[in-house]
Amino acid sequence: MADEVILEYLHMEIISQFYRSCEKSDQDQCIAKLESLGFRIGQSLVERFTKESPRFKDELDTMKFICKDFWNYVYKKQIDNLRTNHQGVYVLQDNKFRFLTQMSNGKQFMEAAPKFLALPCGMIRGALSNLGVNCVVTAEVSAMPACKFQIQIQRA
Repeated sequence: MADEVILEYLHMEIISQFYRSCEKSDQDQCIAKLESLGFRIGQSLVERFTKESPRFKDELDTMKFICKDFWNYVYKKQIDNLRTNHQGVYVLQDNKFRFLTQMSNGKQFMEAAPKFLALPCGMIRGALSNLGVNCVVTAEVSAMPACKFQIQIQRA
């Protein structure tokens, strides 16, 4: 339990530090830096988590790993819903995303949500990149603390 709270506080402090160091006009650059940091974290974590695992059969198996195992390692729960159009788009839905639960008491925090999702988007993209899946990851929040991560596979 204590390590889970520490992760939440660390995440909040990272976000806070990045935004304190950015000027008001550079909000997009802050989000890009957070996403880049998340990318590196995701690469490292998935390397550690899969070093004893066999290769995944296909893209869908890789996504199932992200939803079940990777999410469980990082957030201590599985993704609530995985959807795909079988054409390279996957939507991962977390109905109670850990980093949004503390600020989910009202709609006034909806505009702050994207900066709390940049790091997890980068982590997903980094993990998938290290598993050989090139993609673009975006997040949206329609009702706090639920969020959806959309993964668009980039075909070569």
